[in-house]
Amino acid sequence: MYHYRSLLLLLFCTVSCKFGLAQTDHQWGSWSILTVQLPSTTAHKWGGYAEAQLRTDAVFSRFQYYEYKAGVSYSISKNFTGLLGAGRYITYDADNLGAGPLTKETRLWEQLVINQYLDRLKFEHRYRAEQRWLSSGYRNRFRYRLSMAIPLNKPKVEPNTAYISLYDEVFLNNRAPHFERNRLMAGMGYQFTKNIGAQLGWVNQYNYTTASSGSKNNLVVTLIYTLDRDDNQERMPATVD
Repeated sequence: MYHYRSLLLLLFCTVSCKFGLAQTDHQWGSWSILTVQLPSTTAHKWGGYAEAQLRTDAVFSRFQYYEYKAGVSYSISKNFTGLLGAGRYITYDADNLGAGPLTKETRLWEQLVINQYLDRLKFEHRYRAEQRWLSSGYRNRFRYRLSMAIPLNKPKVEPNTAYISLYDEVFLNNRAPHFERNRLMAGMGYQFTKNIGAQLGWVNQYNYTTASSGSKNNLVVTLIYTLDRDDNQERMPATVD
């Protein structure tokens, strides 16, 4: 147990120091995520979550973005969950915060999550349709994310479990260019107790839109608090968003 906690701490210190050197050219940014969730289960059909994120243009400096959102979920069956969510998303110019937001967005979405458990390999398929009201007008978007978690010291993710977390997500829309974005993540997580877990990872986000094409690497720190459910149903340790 202590070995994996030490490994997670060492990983955090290493990447923080290494990518802190990249702040001068802003090749790396950072995302800080706090999630509180009440899982939907076969015994307790209804659930939900709330989440807040801060993003910076450099590693833990040059603030440029925040979002907050929440959703209500329903367990259709053991491995199928639907969710209806809403959120607010605000983007700033990191060089001129006093000028106010560059973009304001209100978003609604509907999603279906399908889980697969193949021994130690845990997979999640997430399908999402978004309705977006931006400063520049209304847009639709469609997203698919494939996530995988691999527990390292136990067969499943439970208290005192270290795990590897991976996902790739594609963003599509009904306006050209239709392939808008790809988001690739790799990291490591630790489930400290039944309620508290943390993840540290790397996310590469590549935009294909004409106005903002290009790639950005980000250091991602996530804290997840799970409200108690009186059951032993296995859950995928993936971030909600």
